[in-house]
Amino acid sequence: MQVYPKLVLASSSPFRKEVLQKVFPSFLTASPNIDESAKAGETPIALSKRLAYEKVCALSEQFPQHLIIGSDQVAMLNDQQLTKPGSHENCIKQLSLSSGNIINFYTSLCVFDSANQAFEVATDTCSVHMKKLSIQEIEHYVAKDKPYGCAAAFKSEGLGIALFNKIVGEDPNALVGLPLIKLIQILDKFGIKAL
Repeated sequence: MQVYPKLVLASSSPFRKEVLQKVFPSFLTASPNIDESAKAGETPIALSKRLAYEKVCALSEQFPQHLIIGSDQVAMLNDQQLTKPGSHENCIKQLSLSSGNIINFYTSLCVFDSANQAFEVATDTCSVHMKKLSIQEIEHYVAKDKPYGCAAAFKSEGLGIALFNKIVGEDPNALVGLPLIKLIQILDKFGIKAL
């Protein structure tokens, strides 16, 4: 029987961990602690791909015989990036701007074999069509879900789903930050089978 390298999720996100556990119940996690600032002129897709790659590279010395999974998500409302709001007030501002609009999420994956430096990157695109929301609905949502650490100020895996008219995309897990369909396809190329 072939012995595969251990899987490492380059993330401290409990949401990404929960998604990965649906398919692979046993893996390591570590926070890559990188600068996630965009570079001048960088497109949302280029930014998400670069950060996913930098996350795995940041852990390659710590995990020299592993398959490291990095993921990064960029949320865009027209030309404006919606970051993690960090506070109640910023959540209200972001959701007020997003009300009745479409938010595009670009979630990139990088799988990196630290033993031989081989890697593959892929990006999932998902669009969230937001309901027209009253300030009372926004205030009520933020008070209940407290989405301070979530890009675009909502938790799609929680009450945030009530803010949407629809989601358009290939993989419902992508919105949580880890597109499993693409990840399973990439891991298969590295010899790690989900089934």
